[in-house]
Amino acid sequence: MKWKESDFNAGIEKIKAVLIYGPDAGQVDEFCDKAIEKLDIEKDNLFAVDSDELRDKQDALFAESCSPSMFGGRKMVLISNAGDSDAKNIAELVNHNGLCATVIVTAGDLRAGGGLRSLFEGSDSLAALACYTDDARSLANLIRKELSAATGIQQITPDAMAYMTSHLGGDRGITRGFLTKIALYVDDKKIVELEDVEKCLPDTGAADTDDFLYSLTAGHIQKTMMALDRLLYDNAEPNMLVRMLDSHFKKLLTAVVDGQLPRLFWKVADKFNQAMKIWPESEIVAVLVRLNELEKQLRTTGMPSEILLRDFALKLAVRAAKLSVKRRK
Repeated sequence: MKWKESDFNAGIEKIKAVLIYGPDAGQVDEFCDKAIEKLDIEKDNLFAVDSDELRDKQDALFAESCSPSMFGGRKMVLISNAGDSDAKNIAELVNHNGLCATVIVTAGDLRAGGGLRSLFEGSDSLAALACYTDDARSLANLIRKELSAATGIQQITPDAMAYMTSHLGGDRGITRGFLTKIALYVDDKKIVELEDVEKCLPDTGAADTDDFLYSLTAGHIQKTMMALDRLLYDNAEPNMLVRMLDSHFKKLLTAVVDGQLPRLFWKVADKFNQAMKIWPESEIVAVLVRLNELEKQLRTTGMPSEILLRDFALKLAVRAAKLSVKRRK
């Protein structure tokens, strides 16, 4: 069956197994942590295995999943980084008559109708929970919830909110970490202002991130690569930058298809408007598919992540520049 967050909160104690998947890795991790907390799983009762180890550790996996805990309490089996190719092995486990552990399966973005989603969505005893990156509305709601009167914050200025919604949202873990930081930073005055946000945004550097994302989609090749150089020099994680690119192109797609403009900080509005004119829907969709493939490459191939990201960013910026020239002719 398909779950929403409310279903997860109400039903995690009653389900045999749940698939938690999607492009927001931080949100996937968050739900895993919630499951461990809600089920009161002790360290000795948690058996974790990566999908690459499923075949080699199959005997141990079934032994842990189908035997009661020696220490008392509920057991949990966590299978990480699963893909559709693992559906058969996972199906054998979650449908085993002797299963006595709760099984949590995590994955990145999965296609509809694929082996894993079909397995978990098509069963009344299994569930699938999608973790998509926050859109402008859900992100704003999350910010207001985390920076509310409950945490002592009395006001968020419009400029500060616009800046946060344009820079956050690609990863729930990064977003929550920042919101915790900003709440502590403004604790003395209880008001979140633009200057506070600029100082506290993730250490990748907000200005460099803006230059990278908005220069890339506007076709400014040199500015794109210079900004990326600065971000990587400051130890920005390539995986995080890929997720930010994914979120950025999704905002662009919504703007191009539906005409729904996100709330933009004034410094980047011109570049975003330029990108809207040069990127057709088909090109954006193709980029989003390739971004999904790139994230899998970064996670599974062992190839240098910085090289893969630099190559991808350069090709995208060049493509944007060519589309811009083509539009002007």
